[in-house]
Amino acid sequence: MQYCNPVIKGFFPDPSVCFANGKYYLAASSFQYFPGVPLFESDDLVNWTQIGYALTRPEQVMLDKIESSGGVFAPTLRFFGGRFYLVTTNNTTHQNFYVRTDDIYGEWSDPIYVDQGGIDPSLLFDNGHVYFLSNGEDSSGVHGITQCEIDILTGRRLTESRCIWRGSGGRFLESPHMYRINDRYYLMAAEGGTEYGHMITYARSESVWGPFEDYSGNPVLTNRNKAPYMIQGIGHGDLIQDKNGDWHILCLGFRQIHQWMTYHHLGREVFLVPVQFDSDGWFTAGNDGTCEGYYEITGCTGQNEKKIYTFENTLWNVDWQYLRKPVPGNYIFGKDSIVLKGTDVTLDDTDSPTFICLHQRDFCFELKARVLTDGGEAGITLYHDENEHYDIAVRKTENGFEAVLRLNIGGIKHEQAKAYLGGGALNISISADHMGYVFTANGFMLGSAYTKYLSSEVCGGFTGTVIGLYAVGGNNAEFSELEIKYE
Repeated sequence: MQYCNPVIKGFFPDPSVCFANGKYYLAASSFQYFPGVPLFESDDLVNWTQIGYALTRPEQVMLDKIESSGGVFAPTLRFFGGRFYLVTTNNTTHQNFYVRTDDIYGEWSDPIYVDQGGIDPSLLFDNGHVYFLSNGEDSSGVHGITQCEIDILTGRRLTESRCIWRGSGGRFLESPHMYRINDRYYLMAAEGGTEYGHMITYARSESVWGPFEDYSGNPVLTNRNKAPYMIQGIGHGDLIQDKNGDWHILCLGFRQIHQWMTYHHLGREVFLVPVQFDSDGWFTAGNDGTCEGYYEITGCTGQNEKKIYTFENTLWNVDWQYLRKPVPGNYIFGKDSIVLKGTDVTLDDTDSPTFICLHQRDFCFELKARVLTDGGEAGITLYHDENEHYDIAVRKTENGFEAVLRLNIGGIKHEQAKAYLGGGALNISISADHMGYVFTANGFMLGSAYTKYLSSEVCGGFTGTVIGLYAVGGNNAEFSELEIKYE
């Protein structure tokens, strides 16, 4: 069957995958959003369903008052001895840690910290030993992919940290994953930075400690010279063998808004790329080392994509996220509505506003929702970070309600349009395509805005656009009749 990339759309970067109990499981980065580290499940590597998060308690991860793109960086998900392990970095506190669970649908443990620096940590279980890898400096100050052996029960280092590979020469060597395949150790990493120069490279060795021999065709996978082309930024991957014995890389990449416009605002998404091993045990990936939009796969009967998101067909604790450290009492959940209690914290602050969101999954959609507030301000935001977001704000006035389109770009906060629309709840709608958004309240068009100003090329950072509901001020705001319909 032919499938279409990306296999997980929207801002779910740095995928890591494992196989357990007949299914595939995937984890992705979450940065300043809580709960942290979204988790997905699949039967065929193509169709993925979100099942929850790994970091669901505030005491598991410090997100209080952090800036956007801080917080939880790239995780690695592994399964060994009937238990799941998830290792990651809080880049704000500069701590590497892991959590574990016997039930991936339930709660995970408190964090277990490892005394090794760097980011993008990974685990290898091999012959009764557990090895911890990250990028950074080893105990002698040598920079590269660094490894130590740990006690998996306590996180205590059993060896000194040693640099085992310095990459193929690209900048920002990161994302190490080690695999033992046919008595060889394969070390795969990312280089070039997670932008247009991103790439996957690897080396192999007869020993877990090296020396490692570089693959002569590095990078094994990159779209850095594939232009004009919508899919760019391919890198940071994890290798997996499927039930049929075929190999694949699940990696991140992004889609430009147009082949001639180098902007992406959906964030870094998840792509599935086939891998082939040769008779000498070296592997290649994709189409001559590049990622395409379509591939064939065995064992999948069809690709199913969720096109409509509502309050009724999403779960508050699975599909939705907050910013930083939320105040639970500010959210009253219903089956087909939600009430938000506003505070003095706004979307422009590096704190936790009353805010709950879904990730924008594709370029083109139609959104509609009903908003009623008893004071203050409430509305819907297309949010990239505290400096860049587009808001339809509903405010109560002495004579009824007004709707305001506010565009926030680079710290400039501009009220584009304002309309007085009488009493009662307001019907808000947003339509989107590759290039722009159009904002409407009670049938009155407030204006439009370009998607490119919510892109990573403008905003910086590592996140993507989310669709948020928010409230500001000492008010109660009810949201109902939400529908987000993708093309």
